[in-house]
Amino acid sequence: MRTFIMQIKDLTTDELKALIRETVREAIEELLPDPDAGLTIKLEFEQSLLAIRQRRQTEAVSLSAAEVARQLGLSHE
Repeated sequence: MRTFIMQIKDLTTDELKALIRETVREAIEELLPDPDAGLTIKLEFEQSLLAIRQRRQTEAVSLSAAEVARQLGLSHE
């Protein structure tokens, strides 16, 4: 059985970036474990987070912070 070993020089730029990103993510997870691991959240908070996620997935248009400030009369423009 032949084993295929890819070398760094054979990677595309996107593949190399993905490899670096994954390596950094793994290193951070090892060095900085999640301090909230094993903790639970209140049901109301979980539901509000899920509602936010649902709104973001279904809404076609969102406003920038600058536009919200303008609409509320908080900008100097």
